[in-house]
Amino acid sequence: MNNLANRRMFLRQWLALSGVVTLAGCAGSKKAPVAQSGASKNTPATDPCSDLTSVDPVDVQKRKSLGYTNKSPLPDSQCDNCKLWVPVKEGQECGGCLLFTGPVNPAGHCTYWAPQV
Repeated sequence: MNNLANRRMFLRQWLALSGVVTLAGCAGSKKAPVAQSGASKNTPATDPCSDLTSVDPVDVQKRKSLGYTNKSPLPDSQCDNCKLWVPVKEGQECGGCLLFTGPVNPAGHCTYWAPQV
C-alpha cells in the first residue's frame, strides 16, 4: 500500500511539473511583430486586427481551435453579421467576439459563425 501511495504522489508531482514547464514554454514563445519593408497587408505591423502580441497564448490557441480567420471564405458569413460579434468601439478598427479575446476583423469568420437574429 505504501508503494502505491508513493507512485501516486510521484505521478501527481510529475504531471504538475510537466504542466508548469509547458506553460512556461508557451509564455516565452510570444514574439513582437517585426515591420519589414514590403510586408504583406495582413502582418500585425499593418493590420491591427491581426496583431495578437497582447493576447494570451491560451486565447490565441482558442482562436485557432475555433477556426478563426481574418478573411471569411463566405461573403455572407462574416464576423460583423454574426450573433457573437462585439461591435467596433469608437476610435478602434477591430471588433471582438464573445467566444475569445483579442481583436477581430469585421470581415473575419470562424466555425461558430451564426446569423444575427
